[in-house]
Amino acid sequence: MNDLRIIDAHSHLWLKQDTVVDGMRIRALANGRSEFMGELRQMLPPFMIDGKNTAEVFLSNMDYAQVSAAVVTQEFIDGFQNEYLREVSALYPDRFFVCGMCEFRRPGFYEEARQLIDSGFRAIKIPAQRLLTPKGRVYLNTDEMMKMFHLMERKNILLSIDLADGALQTEELREVIAECPDLKIAIGHFGMVTRKDWKEQIRLASAPNVRIESGGITWLFNDEFYPFTGAVRAIKEAAGLVGMEKLMWGSDYPRTITAITYRMSYDFILKSDLLTEEEKVLFLGRNAEAFYGFKNLKKLPYIKNMSE
Repeated sequence: MNDLRIIDAHSHLWLKQDTVVDGMRIRALANGRSEFMGELRQMLPPFMIDGKNTAEVFLSNMDYAQVSAAVVTQEFIDGFQNEYLREVSALYPDRFFVCGMCEFRRPGFYEEARQLIDSGFRAIKIPAQRLLTPKGRVYLNTDEMMKMFHLMERKNILLSIDLADGALQTEELREVIAECPDLKIAIGHFGMVTRKDWKEQIRLASAPNVRIESGGITWLFNDEFYPFTGAVRAIKEAAGLVGMEKLMWGSDYPRTITAITYRMSYDFILKSDLLTEEEKVLFLGRNAEAFYGFKNLKKLPYIKNMSE
């Protein structure tokens, strides 16, 4: 597949992880570990000893794994990284497409979004699964949300969104899609595949400007583990519902590479005999290249390992 340019449609970066979600602390410790909502978790691979998840370390992983470019999303559990991601985008414009994030858990986010857009962000991320809080639920079809979505539609700003399990938020997002038919939307975590009613999220991509990306699919199939045959079957099933041209690969780097290497997060696709060569090219890069508007994609060489 000489024309293959691999694009990661779901990744994360942060300089400092130190935040509170639902009243519980999340902060980086040493050796890749984090205090996470009352538990000790291996948030990063153990060789990332300073708690920083930087663009330069990611680029080293990308170059090694022959990944040409990546979309950097955000999540409340990592804290707000807008300032850092603005710097990353300026330093590496051909390698990273970054998403800004607002404080959607309280009113006033429309003005935040307007400022992020004015400062150059081409996408806004909503971790919508975190909008179901102990203090109440923030709906995706509120007046302020719709005002923001209309602004994004006018300005050609992409919406990256992760939904709660199953169909809990699909009707809200379906209303947004109907109200803003030209708003480009990427739904993450492959619809929370492995959870009940996951295909309801996939069916949202029947709309022309909606796509599904697979960030976290190896996490969701972690019990099965490599080579994630169930994940490949789910990709085929989703393609049967909305078409392979609507689906994109994402890794959910760096959390997923505590269990597998970065290359392993996509090479199970390359090695599968359940997908055609054309389907692999579409899923691993070509769809994302068109949807996010990547230009000047780098063709990266294979570097032989010492163990080979």
